[in-house]
Amino acid sequence: MYRVLPAALRGPWMVLASVCLAALVLPLSFSGGAIATPAIGRALGGSATSLGWITNAFMLGFGSCLMAAGALADQWGRKRLFLLGLSTFCLAGVALMLARSIWQIDLLRALQGVAAAATLAGGTAALAQEFAPSQRAQAFSLLGTTFGTGLAFGPLLTGWLIEHAGWRAGFALCTGLGLLALLVGIAAMRESRDPQAQGLDWPGALLFTSMLALLTLGMVQAAALGWHSPLVIALLLASVVALLLFIAVERRVARPMLDLSLFRYPRFIGVQVLPIATCYCYVVLLVLLPLQLIGIGGYSEVAAGWWMLALSAPMLVVPLAAAWLTRWFSAGHISAAGLLLAAGGLMWLAQVPVDADGLARVLPLLLIGSGAGLPWGLMDGLSVSLVPKERAGMATGIFSTVRVAGEGIALAMVTALLAGFITPHLPAALDMASLQTAAQQLAMGELRQALALLPAQPDASAGLGLQKAYGQAFAQLLYVLAAIATVSALVVLGLLRPASGDALQATAAITPQ
Repeated sequence: MYRVLPAALRGPWMVLASVCLAALVLPLSFSGGAIATPAIGRALGGSATSLGWITNAFMLGFGSCLMAAGALADQWGRKRLFLLGLSTFCLAGVALMLARSIWQIDLLRALQGVAAAATLAGGTAALAQEFAPSQRAQAFSLLGTTFGTGLAFGPLLTGWLIEHAGWRAGFALCTGLGLLALLVGIAAMRESRDPQAQGLDWPGALLFTSMLALLTLGMVQAAALGWHSPLVIALLLASVVALLLFIAVERRVARPMLDLSLFRYPRFIGVQVLPIATCYCYVVLLVLLPLQLIGIGGYSEVAAGWWMLALSAPMLVVPLAAAWLTRWFSAGHISAAGLLLAAGGLMWLAQVPVDADGLARVLPLLLIGSGAGLPWGLMDGLSVSLVPKERAGMATGIFSTVRVAGEGIALAMVTALLAGFITPHLPAALDMASLQTAAQQLAMGELRQALALLPAQPDASAGLGLQKAYGQAFAQLLYVLAAIATVSALVVLGLLRPASGDALQATAAITPQ
């Protein structure tokens, strides 16, 4: 079929168009889901934990399956996995439009996350086969810009759809764009696979997925039960055991899912630090800020979308500027500078009251987005530059897994930290169970449900008190995120020093013998 298609529908740039369309859907689904969560809660009810899983389930399914999907792309075929993942994503989107309960939405979001992993792994590996090394950096920079576009306009577009057509319209939009990407992919993409592929490392895949699931569940339960809960401690310990077993298995498998020898090379580690750093200085805000603006600040979904545009709009320009700056500066220096800018923006935002308006909130959000955009524009290209194109599935699988799994873990951890910071600011008259529940509700932006747990008061002082408690806790959290960004900048500066030898050694380490 590929050979008989018109030339206009074939070739690497049409493949890039298909993958970019799919890449637009994935962040749109992620950032738009955060905007939709309060509306879904108003329509279907549900606890703060179950509403949190609307995003957590997607990120868990996405992150835990990306590495295995990268290996499957090399073995089964990049086009086949891309189309299978995209088809499943669209079918789950249709089911989400028909869902009638929170648990149905949570399960379908997990399925969408697994499908998104297959889509991204198959699509990015296919791109590496289509473009020559000289063009690959440009193609992946455009892919990164597409992700930024989805993140930038996802909240605003979803907010407008919710206000005019209800929360189900957001899922309809993602499904429609996914179908368009699917049609272009069927027409433009040709099949490719790694002839050296020898099957999936199933024990490693299952242990890795179990480790991420246990860790994420432990973080989510920590927000509800506290860090000292026996269940939370057991889940976190079980995740450590699963990680140790995963490392033991990967060291003994002939062709592991994760080549641990890569972590001997500083530049490879430095590349993996970049997506982790941007998780804490940027991605978590894509979820927490809409919940704050809508649930705590009382803004509409559209207004919240406009605020979020200040954070995400720099992703349309700054990543391309970062690639341009590599003519004069190293990727390590550019990335470290961006993380330090984001840290400054986070500390600036910590000084802004929750109910602030105007430029007081816009300017620090612009600085955070601009700072995060510098490493964002470089890390995709750096990840594929370390390996030969025959092993692109594994390389993109590792990097994308670190990015998405890091986002899921960071989101769960930061939500738990925010709930923990809120607890000391709540009325001491509440019992411990009510304190933890109210803190979790506030962390998820459910001000009205948190108010219902307080003793009845004749005026609005209780609501103002909870807003103040949230504001103080959120400022504490922003300082923690700024510290993480600053430390990450120093680590990146040390690991991503210009030294071509490290990259060449890393490439040799994974080249098939």
